[in-house]
Amino acid sequence: MDADAAENWVRSWSASVSERAAQAQEMSRLVADLSVSATSADGAVRVTVAATGVVTELRLSDRVQGWPGARIAAEVMTTMRRAQAQLAEAVADVAARTVGESSETGRAVVASYTERFPEPPESSDDDRSRRRQDGW
Repeated sequence: MDADAAENWVRSWSASVSERAAQAQEMSRLVADLSVSATSADGAVRVTVAATGVVTELRLSDRVQGWPGARIAAEVMTTMRRAQAQLAEAVADVAARTVGESSETGRAVVASYTERFPEPPESSDDDRSRRRQDGW
């Protein structure tokens, strides 16, 4: 390889590294801004979580007033876990738009979210389709 070819290769490699770093930075920014909400099947509980999985909003409808405390707690926890589980899908969407879903970075970040926030066993596609978004 002559000197000009080597120099061109180094420039190309450097530009590629810079572009991947910018994409990773953009993914990081978008993931940090994520917020996901889930609503219980009956619409009585709505939980919003940040990208970290931390609850940022909890809404209870008036229907919960007659419920025992244990039922309220169970509905809140189940709905929170559903919201957290949706984070992996949201992160996968961000990864696909920025670093690419098949990139090593994208796969690693999505795997991390899938591991930390697995789909709750009691959740199903039917539960998701019954979630109510109205009135919140």
